[in-house]
Amino acid sequence: MSRLTHRLRSLLAPRALPSYDRNAFTADLVAATVVTALLIPQALAYALLAGMPPETGLYASMLPLLAYAIFGRSRTLAVGPFAVVSIMTAAAAGHVSAQTDIDSVTAAITLALLSGAILIAMGALRLGFLINFLSRPVIYGFIAASGVLIAASQFGRLLGVQASGQTLWAIARALWQEHDAVQPKTVLLAGACLAWLIVTRRYLASALSRLGIPSAGARLLGRTGPILLVLATTAASAAFDLHAQGIATVGTVTAGLPALSLPLPPLASLTYLWLPALLISIVTFAESVSMAQTLAGPRNERIAPNRELVGLGSANIASALSGAFPVSASLSRSVVNDEAGARTRAAGALTAIGVALSALFFMPMLAYLPLVTLSSIIVVAIQSLLSPSSFFSAWRYCRPDGFAWLATFGVTLVLGVSGGLMTGVALSLVIYIYRTSKPHYAVVGLMPNSEHFRNVRRHGVQTAEHLTILRIDESLYFGNARFFEQVVDEIRASQPELTDLVLMCPAVNFIDYSALESLELISDKLGQHGVRLHLAEVKGPVMDRLQQTAFLKSMTGGVFLSTYDAWRTLQR
Repeated sequence: MSRLTHRLRSLLAPRALPSYDRNAFTADLVAATVVTALLIPQALAYALLAGMPPETGLYASMLPLLAYAIFGRSRTLAVGPFAVVSIMTAAAAGHVSAQTDIDSVTAAITLALLSGAILIAMGALRLGFLINFLSRPVIYGFIAASGVLIAASQFGRLLGVQASGQTLWAIARALWQEHDAVQPKTVLLAGACLAWLIVTRRYLASALSRLGIPSAGARLLGRTGPILLVLATTAASAAFDLHAQGIATVGTVTAGLPALSLPLPPLASLTYLWLPALLISIVTFAESVSMAQTLAGPRNERIAPNRELVGLGSANIASALSGAFPVSASLSRSVVNDEAGARTRAAGALTAIGVALSALFFMPMLAYLPLVTLSSIIVVAIQSLLSPSSFFSAWRYCRPDGFAWLATFGVTLVLGVSGGLMTGVALSLVIYIYRTSKPHYAVVGLMPNSEHFRNVRRHGVQTAEHLTILRIDESLYFGNARFFEQVVDEIRASQPELTDLVLMCPAVNFIDYSALESLELISDKLGQHGVRLHLAEVKGPVMDRLQQTAFLKSMTGGVFLSTYDAWRTLQR
């Protein structure tokens, strides 16, 4: 217990910023200004996507950013509301509110608290390595399907009707049932908003470059389309009273900073929320660490997964204290933060200050903001989540990985985000077990004029009728132990002259108890047929374990330091 406490304290200890001077502050301030302009409309939109009041999107963009700046590690990762996590929050909170008397806002706050606690616990237990068991095709398939669901969930607001659902079929059915209530003026405004966002996203930066603005500045200004749209549609709504003409607006928004409180989740909610909180934690960690590592490469920055777990967990707990919903890292904002020249995590803290100032002084203006504007921002923003090229790349390179992408994508659309992610995790494990249950092996021979051994099917090598060298290209465990028994049986049956069999073990990193028993059985069977079993190139840790057993003493053959030693000895 004391070791765990010490580990948790070391992870929670704030990391000092690198030498911070005026130049670094200026760079961070510029980056924070740009990210704040991008974050405010996204925060409002993702709050509605999560089924929360719009101001909670801003609450989720204040203290969480400060918490990550203190406890996180990445210098440019932009933490805050994230589309995929928001839709997972809406699904889980809606399910709880339908099954219990707990309102969806309380459920969302509880999700943030639970997710933060899970992430910090994983960091304290050094479970960052678990991310390696969630394959990239599964992550890509889940994110792509989530993007489709997010876009589909906004069609109701774009058409001016009430239509919701957690699966693609449910959303489509709700839209069909409301097709007679479509508002033409809302559709017209939605078309204009989408056109503006698409055009500015694709062409504004290049147009600014042609006007002589440096490319870096043009790229950053090219991302201001959403904030310009918010300003324009809010002004138009106030001037022409769009709400009276049937176009829904945000309405009254609470101005000011969040009222901090320690949420005490109802015990009844934990039964329904622990699994969604775990899934949100997995998505948060997987996406955030992937982004952090991608951005850290050009900077030669080192990312510690366990440290990131604590930083992200602290951000989610801070969001719960603010009365907001779970947060994660955003790819678009992180890229903008990096391109804008952020040097340290102080950029995130400065962004939080910018959002806080906006919440204090500009909230009343947001009452006139059309909801269709926020939905348009969401639909265009999720284009980066849709990556069909990742499926085709995975399918061409490895069919099981392509199938995992496609299966995760399809199940997420049919069952929703929680069912899709659980299916993806299960598929990752199944694929891993399948691959390691029938690993690659090769009968090898000596390359002429060398001490190297290669596959007899690929190279012209020297072999001997009475000697077979079998190279094992995987660790031995319960999942493949029986498979190697069958392989050895087939080799012995096909070579009646065989007197010695060498297991070449350079790729064997461990041998579990099931595999040990299989080796003992293989040695006994070979001995009954007059064949000796030998080992070569056994790694030190594996040999240490084998020496603690009786296997080496009962084995019919010997142990050789190198395969060439075994070849020379057994040839003589």
